[in-house]
Amino acid sequence: MRQSSTRADGTADGTGAVVKTRYGLVRGRATAGVHAFLGLPYAAPPFGANRFRPPQPVEPWNGIREAVDFGATPPQSAIPPPHDVFYPLVPGEDCLNLNIWSADLGRAGQPVMVWIPGGGFDGGASGLYDGSRFARDGVVCVTINTRRGADGFLDLGDGVTNMGLLDPVAALIWVQENIAAFGGDPGNVTIFGESAGAMLVGTLLGMPAARGLFQRAIMQSGAGNMVFTSDTAQDVSHRLATALGVAPERRAIADVPVKRLLDAQPQVAAELAAHPDATRWGGEPGARVNLWQPVVDGVVLPDRPIETIKAGASAEVDVLIGQNAEEGRLSLVPFGLLDQITDEQLAAAMAAYGLPIDRALGGYREAYPGAGPGDLLSILQGDWYYRIPAIRLAEARGGVAPTYMYEFTWRSPQFDGLLGACHFLEVPFVFDVLDDERMQLLTGAEPPQPLADTMHEAWVSFAATGDPGWPSYRPARRTVIRFADVSGLVDDPHPIRPLWDGLRSG
Repeated sequence: MRQSSTRADGTADGTGAVVKTRYGLVRGRATAGVHAFLGLPYAAPPFGANRFRPPQPVEPWNGIREAVDFGATPPQSAIPPPHDVFYPLVPGEDCLNLNIWSADLGRAGQPVMVWIPGGGFDGGASGLYDGSRFARDGVVCVTINTRRGADGFLDLGDGVTNMGLLDPVAALIWVQENIAAFGGDPGNVTIFGESAGAMLVGTLLGMPAARGLFQRAIMQSGAGNMVFTSDTAQDVSHRLATALGVAPERRAIADVPVKRLLDAQPQVAAELAAHPDATRWGGEPGARVNLWQPVVDGVVLPDRPIETIKAGASAEVDVLIGQNAEEGRLSLVPFGLLDQITDEQLAAAMAAYGLPIDRALGGYREAYPGAGPGDLLSILQGDWYYRIPAIRLAEARGGVAPTYMYEFTWRSPQFDGLLGACHFLEVPFVFDVLDDERMQLLTGAEPPQPLADTMHEAWVSFAATGDPGWPSYRPARRTVIRFADVSGLVDDPHPIRPLWDGLRSG
């Protein structure tokens, strides 16, 4: 989908247009016919009196605010190589910000897509993502930063938690109030995200405060399936207070310097990793400890998202959901762990997931002949964290509300072909940014542009009309599109699905 675009102000590339928001004037920059407005605050800086508190309103400003650089990223630890390039961190306190790309500021009513970055529930940066190709094709693209880690999900039992859920709600309210000035239609908003971003999207489907703020949702490798009970969240938060040597009180933790707080969180993760629990915080072979997750607090999040969806929440929202074929390879291959996984570790992971070991081992080996234990673990983890929760979400919608499913199966040539169809690999295809050198670390230097054309166009079509271009998923047929060098439809494509009957259903 390649629509031509006209700049509303007729300015040359690099000369920024000025747009009036409810909080003041902003000036962006123009490149190749696309206007970009970067680092716009949607809430006040979450520091000082606002530390560990729900997002507060933006203070209006006088004059013209320059919006030509990505804004500060919320507090998070630097990521070690080789993944650090995917976490571009910007210092500063005004970190609850968003970025907008629009090709036609004067054209009202363009569909809007709001991207929530992945990065686990303890990291993620909107500055990694370039929304200009969506703008080129008639979409106003927005990317947001939200609080993660303790800043997002600290729960001390005092009635305040889920700041990391209230942040995207605040961003979506900002979009409702301001996006028309950038050419967008506030009545046609699609939220989308990958990994933890997708899980946040799925969680928003079950949040009363988010209702009516979006009409469509896309979840790439995530389904709102990772949430903590209040008891677990408070256990983690109290462990953090102990590691910090302070009282488990909000003010005491808020007074801790940011770096010290960040340094203490891996200590708690290591403590929990000594007692892996796939059903609570992970830590099983080849998987990280998920120290922070959205909290079922009974208020912001009344129940597990899958339960509220079963009860009809967000039935009016069109949904597109899917995952990659070999998700776990991203956490195994770059670290040389693929060949170190043993049959015993594979069986241990199956046991942790509640699968009948003998039947599951036989089923996976039959479904994937010739695959070693590391290969099977990479698929198994994708099934546990992403594929089966996606199926459960689609099933929960009952085949009535529009739900579409996909699987990304194109295999990267990187790491001598071992990287495969790993976690995150679909993202540069969705954004149509195969020319981004950072993305080429995963895709290789010559990824297939026709596949990016196909996926990107499907996402644009879904945002514009609610129809990505293939039949919806219904339990009777379970139709899925497989994205590959040659993409096509498959009915009920996962031979191991029956092994999971009764699991990941709540």
